[in-house]
Amino acid sequence: MIGVVVVDDDFRVAQVHAEFTDRVSGFRVLGIAHTAARARELIDEQSPDLVLLDNYLPDHDGIALLAELETDAIMLTAATDPATVRAAFAAGALNYLVKPFTAEQLADRLNAFARYHARLPVTGGAIDQEEIDRALKLLREGDRPAAPKGRSSLTTQLVLDALRNDGRARSAAEIADELGISRATAQRYLASLTQEGQAIMTLRYGASGRPEHQYEPIPGAR
Repeated sequence: MIGVVVVDDDFRVAQVHAEFTDRVSGFRVLGIAHTAARARELIDEQSPDLVLLDNYLPDHDGIALLAELETDAIMLTAATDPATVRAAFAAGALNYLVKPFTAEQLADRLNAFARYHARLPVTGGAIDQEEIDRALKLLREGDRPAAPKGRSSLTTQLVLDALRNDGRARSAAEIADELGISRATAQRYLASLTQEGQAIMTLRYGASGRPEHQYEPIPGAR
């Protein structure tokens, strides 16, 4: 069994990610942490094979925590700016999955990690370049773009028009109120538009200190 520690500041999201992970054969969640401090304790206590790590933690950035770890890690985060993605890989992330994602998308990456883990164990004798190349290929075999399955083209256009017509950065809650859809639905469509290069996501910090996602259309994008 591959032991996993899930780290996310949002209690509900962390539980969902843990449930997604436990559904994948060969994986077992050893614990959930909502802060970097608790993550360090869990990792020391449980010695997991893999950490599923968010970047937005209340006491420490996930990427800064990642740089301290000797454990394999996959970033599960809403951050989509290139600087953060590059920093995550520079700090040692094996993969990077943008929220929101499906159970299938996470399972694909976990299964790829399992093959990589088996091919490139922590202990053992020397390996040659061919084995290294094969292990890296296995690690990327699970990568796939977010599928547009279940998305309505009409709702997609309405969300995009709402962004373009206002002329300012807007949150999922604002879009949801305007269009009469749920916040979760607005968030899902906005995230898809961001992944497709039609919108850009930025962060706004409020009084609570937790960042709020703001979305703007990319000029000229179709």
